[in-house]
Amino acid sequence: MSEHNPTGHDLRHRTPKERAERGRAARSDVPRSAHAEFTPPPKRTDPVDIIETQSAKRVQELVPIRYGRMSESPFRFYRGAAAIMAADLAETPRTGLRVQCCGDAHMLNFRLLASPERRLMFDINDFDETLPGPWEWDVKRLSASLVIAGRANGFRAKERAAVVRAAVRSYRERMREFAAMTNLEVWYTRFEADELQQQFGVDLDAKTRERWAETRERARGHDTLQVFDKLTHVVDGRRRITDDPPLLIRLDNLFPKGEGGALEREITRLVERYGQSLPSDRRFLLETYRVADIARKVVGVGSVGTRCWIILLLGRDDEDPLFLQAKEADESVLAPYAGASGFRTQGERVVAGQRLMQATSDIFLGWERVTGIDGRRRDFYVRQLRDWKGIAVSENMSPKRMALFGQLCGATLARAHARSGDRIAIAAYLGGGDVFDRALATFAELYADQNEKDHQALLDAVEAGRVAAEAA
Repeated sequence: MSEHNPTGHDLRHRTPKERAERGRAARSDVPRSAHAEFTPPPKRTDPVDIIETQSAKRVQELVPIRYGRMSESPFRFYRGAAAIMAADLAETPRTGLRVQCCGDAHMLNFRLLASPERRLMFDINDFDETLPGPWEWDVKRLSASLVIAGRANGFRAKERAAVVRAAVRSYRERMREFAAMTNLEVWYTRFEADELQQQFGVDLDAKTRERWAETRERARGHDTLQVFDKLTHVVDGRRRITDDPPLLIRLDNLFPKGEGGALEREITRLVERYGQSLPSDRRFLLETYRVADIARKVVGVGSVGTRCWIILLLGRDDEDPLFLQAKEADESVLAPYAGASGFRTQGERVVAGQRLMQATSDIFLGWERVTGIDGRRRDFYVRQLRDWKGIAVSENMSPKRMALFGQLCGATLARAHARSGDRIAIAAYLGGGDVFDRALATFAELYADQNEKDHQALLDAVEAGRVAAEAA
């Protein structure tokens, strides 16, 4: 299996009939109903041990913030527990059909994003854990997230099951549509925010249409200029990032005695060197900017504690900003169970997976290595800090709205998988009935139960003083 072929199979030498037969044959080894199963093994690793192992590699002063955020609720815990679920998924049935996996396909990792053509798209956002692996793992992580969010909203069991079935049905039906398409038709498929209602044939009521229009407009307003106004101010005539400790600290203030000088030079060189991972036209555009300031930023839930730098660059003048985010890339949580990455660096792994799975990616998406003040070499990937991003608010969703959102997520995940995996085999395995849909609804409830127990284990660890948690 090469790094450019995550399926591990040369589809050029298989006919559509042979590929479909392969998918149907997989039902003999792994019946679709078998995906309902989830029984934690007797010697299941302590979930807090898994989190602590990850935390050991991170910025120690930030680790309590990670535990604090994961302690807030079962859903917040789940968002930070991709490594725990990866270990659990490794024990579940596999069809043997591989795709480029997202690795963290929970529902809030699907959102509105800008395309280079300045169109608002619906797609997957973060790919820190992306790696070739079983397609079922992404679908199961999405399904469980819907149940966990539904429980937080007080949905009844029947309502939660309906939400999951809607999302999985959307994945299955879209995959069957992609199986009938040409390779280029699949590759060019994208979900534009302004056309989603027509693309999915959804009849929205007036109130929902109004909310959706407001959501799109808010996303368009979350751009570089907005973050420039929010995160910077002028000091002695120079534009500087505004400190908001401990979540955002300028490099000068993070190392007030000047120890950060070497790191500042290294990050500045990162910006120069990472341009080699960009197409030549975008490299030229990057070179028209100069680095003006650098700060450390705390991001996300599961990512808290990883090294993340935001870099303010200025172009034509001090009112022509570009904000880049350089985020540390470690080994994917899937790697111990799906196999190590074939790329030279973890940053390239993230970027390659993102470019393969997304319909269209950030024009400044690239990778590089950085030497820290401790002398260690670390991998990073770089993208714009904010570019027309709009994230769903699960707490505001009714069962009907969450089902609609789940359908969007399911279809988007199917498109991402269809670009890299054997869409014909996967579609044939899934079939036209709802066996797999119902199985995933059962699995998602079982895993939501386990997630609540794992969340409680973290709360117990905090209460016992085993780990420290800090609200921020």
